[in-house]
Amino acid sequence: MKTCPRCDSSLDDEDRFCVECGAPQTEDAAEELDEYVQRQAQQVAAESGGGGGGGMGGGESGGEDDSGFVPTAQLSDREQLWRRGCYVAGYGTIVVALTRVPQIGAFPLILGGIAILPPIRRLTAEPLGSPLKREVMAGLYAVFVLIGVALLVLL
Repeated sequence: MKTCPRCDSSLDDEDRFCVECGAPQTEDAAEELDEYVQRQAQQVAAESGGGGGGGMGGGESGGEDDSGFVPTAQLSDREQLWRRGCYVAGYGTIVVALTRVPQIGAFPLILGGIAILPPIRRLTAEPLGSPLKREVMAGLYAVFVLIGVALLVLL
């Protein structure tokens, strides 16, 4: 009987992987695991379009997937700036709102911050059939922020 160097559990001499933690016990098993991980990573990259996730891409250029989103590498500088600005505005608004949580105006601010985040556009695309336009998302953000600020000032 041998023990796993990672978790010290008892193993049979012929075990290639630890039954407790899954660590490879031989060089062949380690190489097999590396090859498997590489294949899985390539498959995931191919399925996701090889690029940087969802966001505020308008779907106007080529290379979009069936949900209308363009990988980050294919976005224009203006679109990338818009996406980054949405992240900054969204997270900044959420952080400010979280400092005001006991007050009623914080909750519309949190909703506004969430509404402007680029991944929300992808999440809303599935139930609605197509993504909301970025102008709509910015409008939702503005409405929620105005309501939140008004409530913070008035109350």
